[in-house]
Amino acid sequence: MKKTVRDVEVEGKRVLVRVDFNVPLTEGRVADDTRIRAALPTINYLLQHGAKVILMSHLGRPKGKVVDELRLDPVAERLSELVDRPVRKLDDCVGPEVEAAVARMQPGDVFLLENTRFHPEEKSNAPAFAEKLASLADVFVNDAFGAAHRAHASVVGVAEYLPSVAGFLMEKEIAFLGQALAAPEHPFVAILGGAKISSKIGVIDNLLTRVDGLLIGGGMANTFLKAQGHEIGQSLVEDDSLDVAREMLERAGERLVLPVDVVIADRFDAEADSKVMPVDQVPDDWLILDIGPETVELFKRKLAGARTVVWNGPLGVFEFPRFAEGTFAIARFLADLEATTIIGGGDVVAAVGQAGVADRIDHVSTGGGASLEFLEGKPLPGIAALEDK
Repeated sequence: MKKTVRDVEVEGKRVLVRVDFNVPLTEGRVADDTRIRAALPTINYLLQHGAKVILMSHLGRPKGKVVDELRLDPVAERLSELVDRPVRKLDDCVGPEVEAAVARMQPGDVFLLENTRFHPEEKSNAPAFAEKLASLADVFVNDAFGAAHRAHASVVGVAEYLPSVAGFLMEKEIAFLGQALAAPEHPFVAILGGAKISSKIGVIDNLLTRVDGLLIGGGMANTFLKAQGHEIGQSLVEDDSLDVAREMLERAGERLVLPVDVVIADRFDAEADSKVMPVDQVPDDWLILDIGPETVELFKRKLAGARTVVWNGPLGVFEFPRFAEGTFAIARFLADLEATTIIGGGDVVAAVGQAGVADRIDHVSTGGGASLEFLEGKPLPGIAALEDK
């Protein structure tokens, strides 16, 4: 168990909070404020307890240079509306001007530092840069689970210099994902989708030692189907992962469940002609873009008695409405399931939102890469750096 913001004295203290405000911007405004809202419980707690709140985040991939389109001003503007008080955006995250501004802070003030990735030292976790960030505060709170797999200065470096604890979002992520892996209630079923097996070999390896069932959809199912000897037409496939897929099929036995029918298209396009086919009848010049209705029913039967379900990756090309039904149908089924349901990975989080059931899932993880690495059983540097209870 990690210490949380409840375990430290914050009244009158300067509290440096690593948040994940890596949000989409459109025409200089925040297009989706989900990640900002996710940080509100921690920010509001600190304000209610008389802290001086200094927030830091990255945004996009500026590659160590100042990129005006990736400044955090629109984020500060949206956050000030959500916390109902002014949020002052500083023009840098370190340096004399930042230090002077922070020195004048009063309890209840909220400052947002400029994009940490404008400095190359952020990604290299340069000790001098981390020390400068840490010098701004008395306490460090990490509430950025989405960045917890990155050994960056603002994530792990500052923890070397300050008392370091988890925020409420980080605490929730650790609790749900940690519990699912360490002591899940059985039957425990995992659903994996998305494009590639290669990015999820570690996840499958780790889950196969724990789950009672593993349902595979999305592009990665194609590689398993081909490994079984099925013709998959023009579908996305990883030929260099076929041996791995065969080995996993052998090791998993009946626990690994693949599609029995698929929705195919004559081209990769939202308006493509489509039809449902058994997996052994995909024509040479068509491609698989979703799981079929029989597979949806099969997956529902496998999920029906589950007590814990973890899902990462969509089951089809849900961005095209015609090929979203498999993903949406499973999302709706999980929303009504009497089980602990956990969803992670940006695409499937978006899909569950579009299906209108996100609020009926027990835990929707804010971390894509971080939740994947957690499911692999890898220690995340951003969590490891925090103090134990």
